[in-house]
Amino acid sequence: MFTVAIVGRPNVGKSTLFNRLTRSRKAIVGNQPGITRDRLSETVNWDGKSFRVIDTGGVVPGEKEELPESVFRQAEIALEESDLVLMVVDGREGPTPVDESLHGLLRSGGREFLLVVNKMDVPSVDDHAYAFHSLGIEEFFPVSAEHSRGFDELLEAILERVPEGEPEGSDGEIRVAIIGRPNMGKSSLLNQLLGQERVIVSETPGTTRDSVDSVLETAGQRYRLVDTAGIRRKGKTSGMVEKLSMVMARRSIQRCDVVLLLIDATEGATRADATIGGYAHEAGKSLLLVVNKWDLIERDAFTAIRLEKEYRMKLKFLDYAPLVFVSARTGQRVFKLLEHVQRAYQARRLRVPTAELNQFLQREVQPRLQAASPRRKFPVVYGSQVAVDPPTFVLFTRSRQKMHFSVERFLVNRLRERYGFYATPLVVRQRLRAPRKR
Repeated sequence: MFTVAIVGRPNVGKSTLFNRLTRSRKAIVGNQPGITRDRLSETVNWDGKSFRVIDTGGVVPGEKEELPESVFRQAEIALEESDLVLMVVDGREGPTPVDESLHGLLRSGGREFLLVVNKMDVPSVDDHAYAFHSLGIEEFFPVSAEHSRGFDELLEAILERVPEGEPEGSDGEIRVAIIGRPNMGKSSLLNQLLGQERVIVSETPGTTRDSVDSVLETAGQRYRLVDTAGIRRKGKTSGMVEKLSMVMARRSIQRCDVVLLLIDATEGATRADATIGGYAHEAGKSLLLVVNKWDLIERDAFTAIRLEKEYRMKLKFLDYAPLVFVSARTGQRVFKLLEHVQRAYQARRLRVPTAELNQFLQREVQPRLQAASPRRKFPVVYGSQVAVDPPTFVLFTRSRQKMHFSVERFLVNRLRERYGFYATPLVVRQRLRAPRKR
């Protein structure tokens, strides 16, 4: 697919332009330089033409510190993947030595690029853009990515270069969010699955800020993997960027099918893990508990059994979620996760026919419930599965009061026993008997 990469030094408005091109708010935007670190990508369709847009972190050529060097490496990968580059500069500041270095880098690499002079918010500052003729570039595009000024001309220039008949992307992909507390190994797990350094990995907690999408195709199945920022408790977040990262992470849960909750094997399950798992549970997402850093603990034949009991005690409400012990660092059992993901994806789309469901309720569930509690009448008159993704059941009852939670739990357990619903929460809604007319 035709790919457009957005590059430039920090804080020139690359992420704002990315959001404008993709008609989204996927990239975090703020006045603080260096917010974007990993490369973000999104497929868009304008006027019947599809192309992929990649946002990159602020590029500072020659920077030797660990994080800026990693950001630069991610930008270099984006350039290698691109057919067209948008070099974004700040029109209010004029050309800088970093802009000149980046321009030289693009020219030496032989990439086709368009110079986008951003922050041209009002006509009175348009003359400032002509200073960029000093770079030896005749044509440039003065725009305001924030206010959409000049955007149509830039978009037209991009579309002129996009070939006709570009594919719009394929359906049937499984969307997977990787979530957890900071420094759980989420980015390492993503890189291991992809077989490349797709996202920056550092021992510094909170390195990932945006929710980064990557596409993996294997064994005829397409997966969209979303690496999210580490989720902290509300009281532990400080600063605009950290709070926005959390919002993006929770939004990523909403748009995915299956969630991988990473737990640190060296620390065990915590209350924070339970809280994060609760976000996926409340959103009705299929969930896998991925115990990472398995290579860092001393273990014997009973370690996994002992830890599973311990985790189940702390995460009782996630009893339907399978535990998988992996090492993102060594790759141990990482690719087994995809088998679990596929199984969970199929389970959340399982539909039980109404006739079969009612036969199951009357012939199998009712006798077992009454055998356990002879005095209690079976409250359900009729049931129907009204939705999938997640599986949702409506039960019409003979009572004017909601059934006891233990009865609802019994019903859910029997449905799992019979139909599986692997790694997937079930939603049960009750329709009570109408009140008597006086």
